[in-house]
Amino acid sequence: MSSLDLAVIGNSSVSAMIDRQARIVFASLPRLDSDPVFCSLLRGGAGADATQQDGTFSVELRDFASSEQSYIDNTAVLHSVLTDDDGGAVEIVDFAPRYDEHNRIHRPPMLVRRITPVAGRPMIRVVVRPMGDYGKSSLRAVRGSHHIVFMGDRNRHRLTTNIPISYVMEERYFRIDQQCWILWAPDEPIEADLEDLCRRYFETTTAHWRLWVRGLSIPFEWQEAVIRAAITLKLCMFEETGAIVAALTTSIPEAPNTVRNWDYRYCWLRDAVFVIRALNRLGVTRTMEQYIGFITDVIDLAEEGVIQPVYGISREDDLTESIAEGLAGYRGMGPVRVGNAAYEQVQNDVYGSLVLAAVHLFFDYRLLRKPANEELYDQLEFLGQRAIQYFDKPDAGPWELRGSASVHTFSAMMCWAACDRLKRIARVMGRTDRTEFWSDKAEHLKLEIERRTWSESRNSFVSTFDGNELDASLLLMAQIGFVQANDARYIATVERIGQELKRGDFIYRYVVKDDFGEPETAFLICTFWYIDALASIGRTLEARALFDRMMTYRNRFGLFSEDVDPKTGELWGNFPQAYSMVGLINSAMNLSLSWEEAS
Repeated sequence: MSSLDLAVIGNSSVSAMIDRQARIVFASLPRLDSDPVFCSLLRGGAGADATQQDGTFSVELRDFASSEQSYIDNTAVLHSVLTDDDGGAVEIVDFAPRYDEHNRIHRPPMLVRRITPVAGRPMIRVVVRPMGDYGKSSLRAVRGSHHIVFMGDRNRHRLTTNIPISYVMEERYFRIDQQCWILWAPDEPIEADLEDLCRRYFETTTAHWRLWVRGLSIPFEWQEAVIRAAITLKLCMFEETGAIVAALTTSIPEAPNTVRNWDYRYCWLRDAVFVIRALNRLGVTRTMEQYIGFITDVIDLAEEGVIQPVYGISREDDLTESIAEGLAGYRGMGPVRVGNAAYEQVQNDVYGSLVLAAVHLFFDYRLLRKPANEELYDQLEFLGQRAIQYFDKPDAGPWELRGSASVHTFSAMMCWAACDRLKRIARVMGRTDRTEFWSDKAEHLKLEIERRTWSESRNSFVSTFDGNELDASLLLMAQIGFVQANDARYIATVERIGQELKRGDFIYRYVVKDDFGEPETAFLICTFWYIDALASIGRTLEARALFDRMMTYRNRFGLFSEDVDPKTGELWGNFPQAYSMVGLINSAMNLSLSWEEAS
């Protein structure tokens, strides 16, 4: 049965999901948002066998008995050892090449698999069944001398290997007695010796990741968890443009047998604030700068000031949603969606999200990209004017409700944040007139938001203007700076959320019915927000204990998806979820002892 106990490899251009038998079960190529050429994760029912399906890329060990898997330390390179009933074993190393050369980062749209016999006389077969058009058709295989070309209507892929091509074409078992290599790449001739090329890719990729990790600013505690989260966040980046996707998959349901299935292979502006904060704390300035570049390009090119909540990874503004009829879905729980209709929604928090993301260009002297000038400031002021205009207007809110609209506290608060940060930027630029203007506007919005969202009867802030319900985004009020953490109203709100939204170890987004009924699983980032809120109001021991328990819900590779079932601990939702990994990073940074305290 399919599960999210998966490892992820990638290079910030492509990615692939690998299961416990070292089968590639999902891979979008040649971009993070492409038609998944390997899609068996989304093809079967609960009893489906991935080795018997189209859409898989497996190295199958005859009489398979067990496996051991782990990442090579401080890399995105996966190491698997498969053992058979007789004690024979093969080692499989999987990675996507990523390396430095000629002062540039190279990230070709390739996957490399190294297969080595390590015990006994194992027999393997290689099963490669790529698909096209989101599972509607199998790609046609045409053999060459040392390669196979797989052809579809839109893409051509080439598998090059030193394994006998006939064995691969016929999916025939053979005795492996020497190291073998498989290179999956676009259909272009490989001029170099395959073994030399793949070995060089392995060495340079391993060296690159280890050097990258050495540059991270990590906390003293939970180091391995933070390193893995940081690498995974990097894999969620489409480095060519700087976009960071919400997740690397589409349509893993938020809960069993629901239709809460969404395509998350796009870039949400709301996430920018939290992702940039995590990258900044890690000291990953280059990645942060590239992401800010993507954000400012959105600002520069927005037509008539219209800002969408989500864009494609090369800033596509049309993400029309459709159903992939050729895929049954994860465990048969369709539909499988391509695109995301949220791009058409009104989400008024986008104005604050963009200003908060761009503010780093005016204050962070480490950044080489410096468009922090009057022209950019004028564009940000336009966003501020939109924030003033729309802070008290209904929208879909941070949870992207499809069937209702309200004036959401979070959206209003982010509009206030736009005004507040513009005040600070104006001050540093010496614009006294604009400093006073934005200070007045921020104060006006703050008073109105407080008046409309503080409930005396509930002794709490509430999630909508003049409303009565709570949602987890209220936990962010202190983090964004709308209130101080020692504000009695904020403390009361955190405590009320703990009483009403907590189920077991987890905080729900909300517990009222939405467009699809009552939520069944917990959105993981919300629990990290709660942990940070607990720490900020002085309940640090409680926060640390909860954080430690949260670490036990990661899969065996240290990864989170979007959601978790509080009753079973099973992961649900798209995978790996950048937001969840960001939550882990920020909470670890907040809670860890300092290096000085620990030494």
